[in-house]
Amino acid sequence: MMVQQTPPLKIALIAGEHSGDILGADLITALKQRYPDAEFFGIGGPRMQALGFRALFEMEELAVMGLVEVLGRLRRLLQIKKDITAAILAEQPAVFIGIDAPDFNLPVELALKQQGIKTVHYVSPSVWAWRHKRIFKIAKATNMVLSLLPFEKAFYDRYQVPCTFVGHTLADSMPLTVDKTAAKAELGLDPLRPVLAIMPGSRTNEIKLLAPDFLKAAALLQQQNPQLQLVTNMVTTEKAALWQSIKTQVAPELKISEFTGQARQVLLAADSTFIASGTATLEAMLAKCAMVVGYRTNWLTYQIAKRLVKLQHVSLPNLLAGRELVTELLQDALTVPALLQAMQPLVAGAPEALLAEYQSLHQVLRQNASQVAAATIAEVMAP
Repeated sequence: MMVQQTPPLKIALIAGEHSGDILGADLITALKQRYPDAEFFGIGGPRMQALGFRALFEMEELAVMGLVEVLGRLRRLLQIKKDITAAILAEQPAVFIGIDAPDFNLPVELALKQQGIKTVHYVSPSVWAWRHKRIFKIAKATNMVLSLLPFEKAFYDRYQVPCTFVGHTLADSMPLTVDKTAAKAELGLDPLRPVLAIMPGSRTNEIKLLAPDFLKAAALLQQQNPQLQLVTNMVTTEKAALWQSIKTQVAPELKISEFTGQARQVLLAADSTFIASGTATLEAMLAKCAMVVGYRTNWLTYQIAKRLVKLQHVSLPNLLAGRELVTELLQDALTVPALLQAMQPLVAGAPEALLAEYQSLHQVLRQNASQVAAATIAEVMAP
C-alpha cells in the first residue's frame, strides 16, 4: 500500500538589504522551532542562506537607496519583481513574508494575496512619517504587519489595519548593561582609552558621501586627544576596499582599527560614534554608545524627500524618545566643523542622563521579537 507523503511546508521571504537579512535569519530560526522541516526560499542574504534559505536572486540587487538612484536600476528591479512573483506563485508557499523594502515587497505582496497566498509585511513602512494614505494599500496587500516600534502599532490601530508590535531583535540580543572595558579588550583595543567609531553605513553611496567628512572630523579629534582610539566596521570585504580607497585619499596617516562584519562588537566597544542614520543608530543606542548622526544623499533625492517627510527627527533614538536625544546633521548641515562641535563633549562616552534614556528605550523594545513574530505568522497561516 502506497503511503502518501505530506509535501513540506514552504515559506517565502524577501529581504532587500543587510538589516533585513539579520531580521530574516532570526525569524527563520524561530520558525524552524515550530516547523523543523519547512523550506525557506526567495531573496535573502548570507545570514539567511547559512540557515538553508534558497536564494533565487542576489539580495544586493535590491539594495538601492534614494529616489533618483532607483530610477537608474528601475528596469532590472521591475524584472526581478516579475520573476520572483512568478516563482513564488509556482511554489505556492503557506505564507509570504516581505521584510522591509516596502517599495519592492508591497506590490509583490498584493499580487500574491490576490492569488490567495497569505502575506505578512515585517517592518512597517514609515506611513506615520509621510504618504499616510499608503496605509490603505498596505491593508490591501497584507494579512498582517509586524511592527518593530510601539508608536507604529498605534498608527495602524487608528485605521483598523491588522498590526502586531513584536519589538526588535536587536533589543533582545544585546545586553541591557554594557561592559565597555571588556568589549574593548575583545577587539584588541586599550580598555583604558576612549574609543570613537566611524560608521558611515552599509551602502556604497552612503560610504562615498559620509566617510570623507567623518574621517576628517575624527582626525581632528585624534589630534586634540592623542589617547583617542578610532575604529570602523564594514559589512563586506568589497565595502572595506571602498573604505580603504577613501581613507587613502582623505586621511592616509590616520591610525584606525578596521573590522569587517563586526558592527555590533565595534559599537559595544565604542564610547562614541559618527554614524549614518538608519538601523545602525538603534544598534548604537542599544550598545549604550554616544552618537552624532549624519546623513547625506543625492541632492534631488533630498529636495524631494524633505518636501514629503513631515518629521522633526530622522534617527531612531530621537523618534523613539519623541525628542532630540542625539544630534542629527543632515545634508548641508553635515560639515566637519559641525561634526567636531557635536562630538567633542561625547568622546569620553555617553552622559549618565543619556544612558538612562537609552536603558529605558531598550526595555520597551525588548519583547522577544523573533518568537512573537513567528507566533503571529503561525496564526496568519492557520486555516
